[in-house]
Amino acid sequence: MSKLSEQDIEKKLLHYPDWEYFDNAIHAEFEFDNFRDCFSAMSRIAFECEALNHHPNWSNVYNILTISLSTHDAGGVTDKDFELVDAIETIVEPIE
Repeated sequence: MSKLSEQDIEKKLLHYPDWEYFDNAIHAEFEFDNFRDCFSAMSRIAFECEALNHHPNWSNVYNILTISLSTHDAGGVTDKDFELVDAIETIVEPIE
């Protein structure tokens, strides 16, 4: 998978307002009502990561989930990262 140009990344990010590009990766932070909801989302995301064989750098402190995505084999952000963003966005999307 080929590394995307910064222009391509910024264009794709227009569809994902919660995500930013810096330090050669795309990043987002999500806040949940409590630890249980945050951990539940992380568990669901983990299944998507396994299905895509693509794993984020992430951390969790109480109700905050911080995620960084980059395709290490390509040395930067690829379409594979955006596939995972799509899955993550579906999982963390607020229920209205």
